[in-house]
Amino acid sequence: MSTVAEQTYTPEDLLTMPEGEKYELVDGQLVERKMSRVSNWVAGQVYQIVDSFVQKLELGWVWVADQGYVCFPNSPGKVRKPDVSFVRKERLPDALTSDAGYVYIPPDLAVEVVSPNDEAREVENKVVEYLGVGVPLLWVIFPESRTAYMHRGDGSVVRLREEDELNGEKVLPGFRFRLSDVFPKKPAGENGQG
Repeated sequence: MSTVAEQTYTPEDLLTMPEGEKYELVDGQLVERKMSRVSNWVAGQVYQIVDSFVQKLELGWVWVADQGYVCFPNSPGKVRKPDVSFVRKERLPDALTSDAGYVYIPPDLAVEVVSPNDEAREVENKVVEYLGVGVPLLWVIFPESRTAYMHRGDGSVVRLREEDELNGEKVLPGFRFRLSDVFPKKPAGENGQG
């Protein structure tokens, strides 16, 4: 991600801006979201798996990366757009009947899929920001290394390899999937098969 302009913008400006979906807002500055094709595809796979579970049980709302969150009380000029997010229905009962643009409460689950051009500092800042506003569960997925980190609201972290399962813990009880299911299939020679 890179900062685009020196002009200061508001969250309302971002909503009305042509191609505003391509940006987050940090301290009033536009920050371009540049996802690689693989990271974008992985985010789509995660969305499909989570959304299928959530819709089947009517648990709430799952969004893709265009959904902005303005839920940072110490940074009113901040809009974050997790690659996938979930909010429980009872926390946001009118989510699909109002067109407010942003969600003004923290998500119950935020997912960030790391692209090769993402800087470690930026990813860590997002983790700190999400946990700082009370997001109880955050998945940070690394397609290149085929790993993920599950950050919990209590500050604990679990590192997962592709053969491990990500689960919804208390946020989505009973939900789980094998991490390898969201990564592109390896060519036959890469997994020991000839």
